[in-house]
Amino acid sequence: MAGRALSDTIAFIQRLDQARSPAEVCAMLLDITRRFGVERVLAGLIPMPGADRTTQLSHVVMSAWPEEWARRYFSHGYLFRDPTIEQVQRAATPFLWSELEPTYRSDVTARRIMNEAGEFKLREGYTIPLVTLEGDIAGFSLAGEHLEIAPEDRPMLMLVATYALGRALPLRRSPKQSVVDLTVREREALQWAAEGLSDSNIGERMGISEHGVDKHIRAARSKLGTTSRTHAVAEALRQNLIE
Repeated sequence: MAGRALSDTIAFIQRLDQARSPAEVCAMLLDITRRFGVERVLAGLIPMPGADRTTQLSHVVMSAWPEEWARRYFSHGYLFRDPTIEQVQRAATPFLWSELEPTYRSDVTARRIMNEAGEFKLREGYTIPLVTLEGDIAGFSLAGEHLEIAPEDRPMLMLVATYALGRALPLRRSPKQSVVDLTVREREALQWAAEGLSDSNIGERMGISEHGVDKHIRAARSKLGTTSRTHAVAEALRQNLIE
């Protein structure tokens, strides 16, 4: 069993080595964590307290979060009131979200954030704090409607999260990704998305339908090699394609 487990680990690392973008890393991670009920992944570096929305988005490394929830989360400034983020900054031990409930029970805002996450099928989660060699703190969250993570599974998830983040970080900074040919309309759609506007509002400003907005953003996502709108905005910000 130990030999097989090591073989699986080596195979996973080798697959990660072949990943060409953070989006591919995210997909590989989901493939091996779905057996625990994981449906969504979000990983990013934690910005300094008080950082504006644009800075917060630029710190996203991987995102497979529900689009509407991500837009609400960053538009409403939930990052610095999120009890999971507070715990990541407080301690280096991985935790289930349910384990935090006693600590924020009396905090109305924190309860609202966690309840709203549940509305987007993020009812249960497992967050792994990680620290870079530069001392930057990162939060790595796996979530879904129902997770089944036994205590003996936690070290393995810590291992794969560490390798996944380690692979995704240099990919997001790769010089090869610095030249992306986005059209003017694709940039415009992403720019408004970065402001937190809905497809309907973006469409009104661009004079096109919601379908047209979605088409532009999907095209931009594909060119940027990202898995979600939030991730696309983060990547476009990092590459100075939008402001």
